[in-house]
Amino acid sequence: MLRFIASSAIGFALAAGLAISEPRAAGDDAGAFIIAQWGQSAPVESEGRADPRTSPDAQVSPDPQVSPDPGVPNDPAAPGGPSVGQAVDPYVVPAPSGATPNALPLPADPATPGIDELMQLASVEIEWRVENPFRFFADPKDTEVHRATYLALSPEQREAAPVLAAEHALSRRHDDGWAETMFRKTCWAGPRNRHVCPDKSDYINPDRHRVVVSLKGMPEPTVDCRWFSSALGGGDGGENVITQACGEPLTLTAPYPHGLSVRVEVGGITVASTEIKVRDIFVVGIGDSFGSGEGNPDVPVRFSPERTIAYGKGEGTGDLTGYPARVGAWKQVGDDEFVKENARWLDQACHRSLYSYQLRAALELAVEDPHRSVTYTGFACSGAEVTWGLFLRYKGNEWVPRPPDLSQISAVADAQCGKREAPLQDMPEAFHMKGTISELQGGLVLNKCPVDQSRKIDLLMMSIGGNDVGFARLVANAVLSDSSLVRSLGGWFGQVHGNQESEALLDRLDERYKAMNRAVHGILHIPWDESDRVILTAYPPFALLDDAGAMCPDGTAGMEVFNEFAITQKAALSSAWLADKLDQVMEKSAHTHGWTFVEGHRKTFVGRGLCAGHTNGLGSIADDLRLPRRHGDVWVPYNPAHYEAYAARQRWFRTPNDAFLTGNFHVAGSVMQKVLKLQSFSWFQVLLASTYSGAFHPTAEGHAAIADSVVQKAREVLKRHGQQSAAAFGAAAQ
Repeated sequence: MLRFIASSAIGFALAAGLAISEPRAAGDDAGAFIIAQWGQSAPVESEGRADPRTSPDAQVSPDPQVSPDPGVPNDPAAPGGPSVGQAVDPYVVPAPSGATPNALPLPADPATPGIDELMQLASVEIEWRVENPFRFFADPKDTEVHRATYLALSPEQREAAPVLAAEHALSRRHDDGWAETMFRKTCWAGPRNRHVCPDKSDYINPDRHRVVVSLKGMPEPTVDCRWFSSALGGGDGGENVITQACGEPLTLTAPYPHGLSVRVEVGGITVASTEIKVRDIFVVGIGDSFGSGEGNPDVPVRFSPERTIAYGKGEGTGDLTGYPARVGAWKQVGDDEFVKENARWLDQACHRSLYSYQLRAALELAVEDPHRSVTYTGFACSGAEVTWGLFLRYKGNEWVPRPPDLSQISAVADAQCGKREAPLQDMPEAFHMKGTISELQGGLVLNKCPVDQSRKIDLLMMSIGGNDVGFARLVANAVLSDSSLVRSLGGWFGQVHGNQESEALLDRLDERYKAMNRAVHGILHIPWDESDRVILTAYPPFALLDDAGAMCPDGTAGMEVFNEFAITQKAALSSAWLADKLDQVMEKSAHTHGWTFVEGHRKTFVGRGLCAGHTNGLGSIADDLRLPRRHGDVWVPYNPAHYEAYAARQRWFRTPNDAFLTGNFHVAGSVMQKVLKLQSFSWFQVLLASTYSGAFHPTAEGHAAIADSVVQKAREVLKRHGQQSAAAFGAAAQ
């Protein structure tokens, strides 16, 4: 039974520690001695004390004039003072015959605390976590938002779908989406097209991590603890000391990769010690629009509650008046005020956002394991193919002053070199696969970081193949009426074609994957026996409604933004057939090359397809498939100012109507004339705003569901390679 003097077991431990180290006369009153020592404060404990709330990383050197209690030799395993075990030993281990024990005798008074109090200290442990485990966020507070959200989930949510559950929790707290306040504070420098942190540190190759340490099981948190830390692996600087209340967390800097040795003393007794070694993994994302986060800008467009915009009339386009108009004092489409209200992206040219499943998966791997740090680099770009995108420079699908200056493979190699330069290498005959990929024949030059200078990739997340088989053109074929004027333009979509053309393109896809496999091993240095580190992600089905395979019915639900859009069940089934064939090719290629293939999310999208929702007003605004239009003084079916791009909804795909209300992509008149060669087709802006704003792409919820599938597989890969920490929270610890 525990009993306390001065309401504190630590008081006894402190006194016992001093008693062990100082011989006393046989007649000393032990109880009086303990109380007297409890009321004292040794000078070394107060000198140089740091307040962690104002200086969390302060480091105080020990006073060279003051040493631990001189009567007790230092324990090599716990330098600086005896451990709790040493303090307990005299009570439980008989002294040798004839020896005089150097310890406080067992108290005769039953009211005096005994060994139980020391045993309480023996259960004290040091807990620690990386302060900013997702290094892509320059501000640790942004990472903490996601870590705290994850920790607030139930065990069932963490096990089943932590990213999706977190997305729902965040969307309830942030009407305009959580990314709005975070996308500008990252280690991506858009104007330079490089991963550079605001503090100019070496993002790719960190040499230290800040860690937060605390004590678990401390019976008296207000007593002072003395923290000792020193670099492992022969680091310079010696031992640092900080004294503060035992219940307060402390922030230390742990050298990487060697780590930090930490111990805690109370009254000269070492109550806990540990080694802190952060595991920093390098996660890379590449690919197309499904990898970039297309359809989910970090800052969506906002609409005026009163103003409308008219797009005129064109042949076969009908009446294009009463459309929702952006907020702002703009006078015409494309002027400075109009552009100021554009949707904002982490990377504008590539429509890459924080909602990307690749980034969300990397973020989840960071927040679920307190001992892990994730260095993430993302290069996925909307519209990319294996050829134009991964191997060859592709400028993205939005005009910006500084588009990407490297292909994605070269960009990854450049990133692997950190602050060093990745040299260019001429590779004219390495990847065209005996001429089957004509685009890669002759003149192919790629960056390649020397293997001895290259940061090893732990996970390479890849979404690629859809554009290679012309899936966007197949979708265009499915939603454009046969008489559509847009079919005659063709060039904006690249080409409008059907299953026959797409099936022919499928036959060449495996050769492109073979070329990519050579590149990930030969250029990006992923070892051949670690091919499973490449994670290829399947595309979700966009038109399935139920488990029986029912497709969207004929009609314009979700598409009346442009009256040449209409979906037919026949066309939807045709597209689904091609999507299944694509999935089969991807799975076969992944198996052939030893990649990890992820497709578990395809089942979770059933019932979440393109036309899931209502058109009768009997439901929430989020699930209303209709586009608000103003008729006279009335908005029907609702005011566009009330549209919430990131509200939870039944459909996990952006419809053309959703795309208009979320991304609202327009181009200036000069671009219409110079680039698109269009003179008076102002109605074409409607087509751009409803397609190039992310139509037929997953919502943030959809990306979160994909991320959950990727995380499940990523954990397995990391575990196989000994990189899954036992300290991981929730499902990650399984």
